[in-house]
Amino acid sequence: MANSRRDLEIHKYPAPLYLFVIVLALVLQAMLPRAFGQNHIWFDFPLVITIYFALGRRSPIQGMLIGGFVGIFEDALTGRPLGVNGIAKTLAGYLAASVGIRIDVQNYLVRVMLNFALTLLCNAVYLFIYRVLLGMDLEWNWLTPLFQSIGNSIIALILFPFLDRFQIRD
Repeated sequence: MANSRRDLEIHKYPAPLYLFVIVLALVLQAMLPRAFGQNHIWFDFPLVITIYFALGRRSPIQGMLIGGFVGIFEDALTGRPLGVNGIAKTLAGYLAASVGIRIDVQNYLVRVMLNFALTLLCNAVYLFIYRVLLGMDLEWNWLTPLFQSIGNSIIALILFPFLDRFQIRD
């Protein structure tokens, strides 16, 4: 365990990897629900990627930028009101990076639990924005966020070790 915040390693990746992984996550998120039907969205690839890069960079500002960028583009690709996912994923990126500063998140159990909690939080923020701020009706089933949190946690268990292989080591 690190003695101070400065002792914690900041993970670096090749620049094309950021772009490739984010674009792939956005495309999968936009295309898979259309293929399987809107009622079976038990994953949120852009959120998992946002959490991963925010945890690795350990910078709340960079986490917010990644989350905002990913969320806005997800909204643009899916036809939802622009900014709803941007706000939710910005908050998730900030919180993930803030946790990454405070504790060493190399433990997979911590990563999975954080992914589970942030998925639930993003769904709550999404619901709040839709119903309270926008005043729009949103069909909501409380089991869907739970299943999505479980799905994201499983994706994180598989994806995080895979992406860890691409870290630039000093």
